[in-house]
Amino acid sequence: MKVIAPSHLKLMFGSSQPTSRSYPCVQNAQRSDSCGTSRSEWRSTFATLTSKVVTQKTLPMPPVSVGIDHVNGHNRAARVLGMNQKPLSVNDLPPAPMHGGANLRVAYQGVPGAYSEAAACKAYPNYESVPCDQFEVAFQAVELWIADRAVLPIENSLGGSIHRNYDLLLRHCLHIVGEVQLPVHHCLLALPGVRKEFLTCVMSHPQGLAQCERTLTKLGLNVTRKAVENTAVAAEHIAANNLRDTAAIASARAAEIYGLEVLEDGLQDDASNVTRFVMLAREPIVPRTDRPFKTSIVFAHEKGTSVLYKVLSAFAARDISLTKIESRPNHNRPIRLVDDANVGTAKHFEYMFYIDFEASMAETRVQNALSEVRELTSLLRVLGSYPMDMTPWSPSSSTSHTASSKMNHSYGNVNMAKP
Repeated sequence: MKVIAPSHLKLMFGSSQPTSRSYPCVQNAQRSDSCGTSRSEWRSTFATLTSKVVTQKTLPMPPVSVGIDHVNGHNRAARVLGMNQKPLSVNDLPPAPMHGGANLRVAYQGVPGAYSEAAACKAYPNYESVPCDQFEVAFQAVELWIADRAVLPIENSLGGSIHRNYDLLLRHCLHIVGEVQLPVHHCLLALPGVRKEFLTCVMSHPQGLAQCERTLTKLGLNVTRKAVENTAVAAEHIAANNLRDTAAIASARAAEIYGLEVLEDGLQDDASNVTRFVMLAREPIVPRTDRPFKTSIVFAHEKGTSVLYKVLSAFAARDISLTKIESRPNHNRPIRLVDDANVGTAKHFEYMFYIDFEASMAETRVQNALSEVRELTSLLRVLGSYPMDMTPWSPSSSTSHTASSKMNHSYGNVNMAKP
């Protein structure tokens, strides 16, 4: 199964250009992480990214008759979600953005059968899938017009934050336009005829292994744990290499796609296992006040804990409820002396602070709070103001999702504004 890899991404600048943002990065103009919107600024930004992710060879223009409905010699019906189709390749896509009613192209990390694919389907039931082998490639796919949206995990109720994607949100200039909360239901998968007692190895994503550790121990399996980049990749690897002593921790859908059997259902240690995904786009959506909204920001300050206290007070004074605060090292200034005049070796780490709060950018109290925060900080960036996922869920509801049911029953819209 081939997915978009860093070496396959090309710089694609057609006739269409990104439009101006309604609330671009609010930050110090002197900083190097400013988000430019002109073609030259975008090209310069992308060119400085790692060469493993972006190359600068422009794709040739495909024939006029070739479109999104006829890539790889297959029509759209042959690529319906849930079938063993070849994932879209960058070479199959025209360099100009596809709009005018065409289905959205949605990038996610992994291969068919991954939980990220299920989240993408829940967010956009009628979508063209663009599997990517790395999180950063999914960001690049949207920035370079290969995909229209990306759906990426940001935190899990058991495993915590996905720190890599927090860092990438700051590094790239995409906007959060929605969120998806997906119940995660793990299964133990193996080739047909394989028995649990003969297993010597279990493969999965590190989070998948961690979320099933106690259950694996209770089953009495004397197996080694092997981490791979994705749960569905583990299932695909076992099937492709006919590994009869190895099992995968992945979804039931992955079992049907790759011809595996479910040896153990509901393998996760906690039934309330939910992953929150964010939906990313090149342009922000217009904030509203007629439904629950969430806003995500990131900021940095020069030094001193009192500044962080003042920033949090700006929200508390306006009765704005914070739902998440995450700190990540500031890569522009990773450490500083305890006292700038001190010639000793004592140092502090410098941090960026990510905050989610339950309010819309359209509200006056939010605008006033952010104006106050801007005065207190050296960098402030709004990552997105977007509808909250209000879809109800139950831990057992995900157990019935199979490949066949997914073909005939979408996960449903997330009850959000269409970004």
